[in-house]
Amino acid sequence: MFGLEALDLARIQFAFTISFHILFPAITIGLASYLAVLEGLWLKTRDDTYRDLYHFWSKIFAVNFGMGVVSGLVMAYQFGTNWSRFSDFAGSVTGPLLTYEVLTAFFLEAGFLGVMLFGWNKVGRKLHFFSTVMVAIGTLISTFWILSSNSWMQTPQGYEIVNGQVIPVDWLAVIFNPSFPYRLAHMAVAAFVATAFFVGSSAAWHLLRGRDKPAIRRMLSMAMWMALIVAPVQAVIGDFHGLNTLKHQPAKIAAIEGHWENVGNEPTPLILFGWPDMKAEKTRFAVEIPYLGSLILTHSLDKQVPALKEFPPEDRPNSTIVFWSFRIMVGLGMLMIFTGLWSLWLRKRDTLYTSRPFLYLALWMGPSGLIAILAGWFTTEIGRQPWVVYGLMRTADASSGHSFVQMSITLALFVVVYFSLFGVGIGYMMRLVRKGPVTNEGAETSHGGPGQKRTPARPLSAADDDHDADHGTRLNKGN
Repeated sequence: MFGLEALDLARIQFAFTISFHILFPAITIGLASYLAVLEGLWLKTRDDTYRDLYHFWSKIFAVNFGMGVVSGLVMAYQFGTNWSRFSDFAGSVTGPLLTYEVLTAFFLEAGFLGVMLFGWNKVGRKLHFFSTVMVAIGTLISTFWILSSNSWMQTPQGYEIVNGQVIPVDWLAVIFNPSFPYRLAHMAVAAFVATAFFVGSSAAWHLLRGRDKPAIRRMLSMAMWMALIVAPVQAVIGDFHGLNTLKHQPAKIAAIEGHWENVGNEPTPLILFGWPDMKAEKTRFAVEIPYLGSLILTHSLDKQVPALKEFPPEDRPNSTIVFWSFRIMVGLGMLMIFTGLWSLWLRKRDTLYTSRPFLYLALWMGPSGLIAILAGWFTTEIGRQPWVVYGLMRTADASSGHSFVQMSITLALFVVVYFSLFGVGIGYMMRLVRKGPVTNEGAETSHGGPGQKRTPARPLSAADDDHDADHGTRLNKGN
C-alpha cells in the first residue's frame, strides 16, 4: 500500500507515538519552571495575582503531566516489540541512560508532585515552594538523560563493539557525546519558547473576548518577555547546533540544504525554497541566494558545504522531507522573534493589551512552539537515516522483522486509541484554559473545613464551577 513496507510502518508508528509524546514533556518542562517563578514571585511580593496564576496553571500542568507519563510508557515498550535488534545491539548504552532518568528525575518529580499539587493548605509556604522547584528541576534532569541517550545515537562515542554488541567503555564520553550539549540546550529552550507562546495565546484569547483583568495581563506580559528574550537565544543555539551537525553529520546538512553538488571552487548558495527530487538528484524550482549557504554554515564566503552526491545513494537522508521540515521550524522561529519584538514596541506605546492585530497574532502563535519542536525532531531523526545509530547500525537492521499486516493493524490501533484517549485529555486541558484564572478580589477568605467549600484534591475536578467560585480563597493561615 502506497509502496510502504513493514519497516516503513514500524518507523511511522514510532514517529506517530513520539510525536504525540513530545508535545506533553515540552509543555511540562516549561510550565514547571513557570510555576516555580510564579510561586517565587508570590512569596516575594504577596501579589495575589501570581498566586491565582499559579493555581490556574498548576491544574493544566497536572493534566499535561499525566498524559506525558502515559504516552511515554508506550515508547519504552516499542523498543522491545518493534526494535528488538536495536535493543540487543545498543541496549547496554541506552538502557542504563534511561534507567538513570527514572532514578534521578522521575522519582524526584513523583516524590514532590503530590506535595506540589495537593499540599497547598497542608504544608508550609517554603516547603511547598521547594516542592515546586524540585518538580521543575526534575523535568530538566529528565531532559538531560533523554537527550543524552538520543544524542549518543546521533554522535556515538565512548564504546567498543564486542560480539556484535555495543559495550560502553567511557560513560562520560557516552553521556557528553559531541552533539549532546547543543541538542540539550536546543530542546530545553524550545520547551520554554513553546510554553511562552502557549501561555501568551491563552491570555490573548481572553483579552480578545473582553476579559481584561490583571491576571490575564500578567500572563501576556510574562509570556511576551520570555518570547522576546528566549526566541533570539534559540536562534543562536540553533546556529551552533548546525555547525556541530555539519562536522559530525554532513549528509544531514546537505539534505537539509537540498544541496546536491558543488561547482568548482564556487561558494555554496543558500536555497531558500525548492523541491528536492531524490530520484533526479536535484532540487527543482530552486530559489537561491549566492554565497549565503557558505556564510551561514561555514562562517566564510569561500568554503564549500558538503553535497549529497558526495555520499552513496544508500547513505543519503530523505532531502524532500528534511528540507521542508527545517524551513517550517526556522520560519516559525522567525515569526516568534518578530512577535517578541512587536510586543516590545507595543509595550512602549502602552497598547500591548489592546492591539487587536497583535492579540490575534499571539492567539494564532499558540501552537507555533509545539509545531516547531515537531518539525525540528523530524529534521533530526529523518536526517539521521538510514542509520538508527549513526555510522554503526542501519535502521533496516534494527527492526524486529514483523510482517506488514501486523504493523498495519498495530499502527491503526495506535491512531484510533491515541486520538480518542489524548483527544479527550487535550480537550479537557483546553477547557481549563478557556475558563481562565479566577480571582476573588475582596471576597471573604475561607480555609475550608466542615460546612465550607474547599479546593478539591483531584486534578480532574479542577474545572468544577464550585471550585472556581472559591478559587481565590486559598493559602492563608497555616502556610
